[in-house]
Amino acid sequence: MQLILNIFVSFSLLLIVSFSFHLLYQVVKFFHIAHAVTITFGAYFTYLFSVQFSWHLGAAILLAIFCAVIISGFMELLIYKPLRRQGTSSWKMLIASLGIYVVLQNIISLFWGDGTKSIRTWAVKTGHNIFGAYITDVQIITITASIMMFVGVILFLRFTSLGQQIRAVSSNEELSNIFGISSGRVILWSFVIGSALGAIAGILIALDTDMTPTMGFHVLLYAVVAMIIGGVGSYKGLIGGVLLLATAQHLSAYYIDSKWMDATAYIILILFLIWKPLGFSGKLLKKVEI
Repeated sequence: MQLILNIFVSFSLLLIVSFSFHLLYQVVKFFHIAHAVTITFGAYFTYLFSVQFSWHLGAAILLAIFCAVIISGFMELLIYKPLRRQGTSSWKMLIASLGIYVVLQNIISLFWGDGTKSIRTWAVKTGHNIFGAYITDVQIITITASIMMFVGVILFLRFTSLGQQIRAVSSNEELSNIFGISSGRVILWSFVIGSALGAIAGILIALDTDMTPTMGFHVLLYAVVAMIIGGVGSYKGLIGGVLLLATAQHLSAYYIDSKWMDATAYIILILFLIWKPLGFSGKLLKKVEI
């Protein structure tokens, strides 16, 4: 039972990270690697406001999300948008994104150091016993929040005007512009939504397992693998990819060794690329732009 709970907690966190990354990829059509630092900023800004400034945790979380979104918005307005206007190819955008990540990750290390930090200032308590397995309050919040955010954003994309515009630009940016949809505005809003989700994921991770300056990159790699094996362009496939990855990783950790979690993720990725390149559903993986 403990193994099942661990898988479900991991699934919940990975789902929201994968979903936020997938949302951005669908619109900008390149792998926004700097999304990793948005995840990290969510955690570290919460640490700054709640621990170093001694503010109320709730207020610190809200302000941390806001700050992470602002930084991500500046990435789009000051770097990505000018590059798109120049007709920069997707792989060059990827290199730019990687450069942004390296710079900002080093800034985090400069201000807070490379050691592990913790947001938790309260005493550690034993988790709730569910049929012999234990789950903490933070993990319950993580599962609940992840499901609510995933469903909420899906409904937003389907039933609101802005959501439909995001879907339109994701499908065909040029045609959307012809019909009067501002792709620049839509992309910026996608960064706002995706970055908010990423920052929240970073905060939840930090509340559960503490944080380091490279925490975002580590979890983003899993998210990318889950998105690819699930199938680019499919939310149902994304859920399947995340569930498969979380299950396989925890089974390998349980029956072999925790050091095998990374290897398991990439073994699954390689197998899918060879025998099921479409993933569970979606576009042809071999033609996915990076």
